[in-house]
Amino acid sequence: MPQKVAVIICAAGASSRFGGKRKKPFVDMAGRAVFVRSVELFANRDDVKQILLAIPPEDEELMNVKWGANLAFYNVKICFGGAERFDTVKKALELVKETIDLVAVHDAVRCCVKAKWIDEVIAAAAQTGAAILACPVAATIKQVKDDTIMQTVDRSGLWEAQTPQVFKAELLRKAYENLDKIDKNEISDDSQLVEAIGKEVTIVKTDPSNIKITCKSDIAIAEAILRSRPKPKPKGPTGPYIEAQW
Repeated sequence: MPQKVAVIICAAGASSRFGGKRKKPFVDMAGRAVFVRSVELFANRDDVKQILLAIPPEDEELMNVKWGANLAFYNVKICFGGAERFDTVKKALELVKETIDLVAVHDAVRCCVKAKWIDEVIAAAAQTGAAILACPVAATIKQVKDDTIMQTVDRSGLWEAQTPQVFKAELLRKAYENLDKIDKNEISDDSQLVEAIGKEVTIVKTDPSNIKITCKSDIAIAEAILRSRPKPKPKGPTGPYIEAQW
C-alpha cells in the first residue's frame, strides 16, 4: 500500500552565517527563492499528502505578500518555528495529520536533492521505520583547539548526514516525547533523537551535490549543480506561467 507522507520543510533559522538583508531560504537562486525550489521537490509527488513550511514569525508578512498565493496553490501550510531546529520540528509535528504514515524533515536550503534520492529514502523508511540521506566524508578532518591541530581524525566510517530524513510518524513522535531526556546542546538532527530511543537508522547513500546552502558562495555552487542536471519534466499541478509565478 502506498505510504502517505507529510513533509516538514525547515526555514526558521536565523541565517546568521549567511549575512545580507534577506535570510538564505528567501534568497533568489536561478530565478526562484531557495525555499521554493525545496517546496517543488515535494509538491508534485503523489505520496506527499501534507507540506508544512516552518518559518520565523517575523517573516509571515513577507511570505504572505510575496509567495502566499503560490503556496496556497501547492497546498503548503505555513507554521512558526522555534529558537532551535528541534523546537521547530516539534511544533510542526503537532500539525501532522493522524492519517500520515511517514514524516520527512527537510532543510529548506537543501534544494539540490535528486528525486531519485527522495524516492529511495522514503522507500527505505517505509521498510525500516527510519532512514536518512548521507554521503561518505571525503575531506581530511582535523580536530583543532586554539587554531592549532590537535589530531587528524580517521574518516573511515564517517558519513555526512543530509536531508530529507524520513521516519514513521509514530516513531518520530515517540522520539520527540523523549526530548527532555537529552542534552539539547548536543542535538543536531532528527535522526539523533531517533537513535536516542534505541532505533536503528538506515543510510541512503548520496553525494556532496546535495549541498546545504550556508554562506553566499554556496548559491553559485548550487546553481551550477542544478544547471548540470537534466531539467525534469513537471508532474502534477502546474499553473500558467509557472516560472513567473514564483
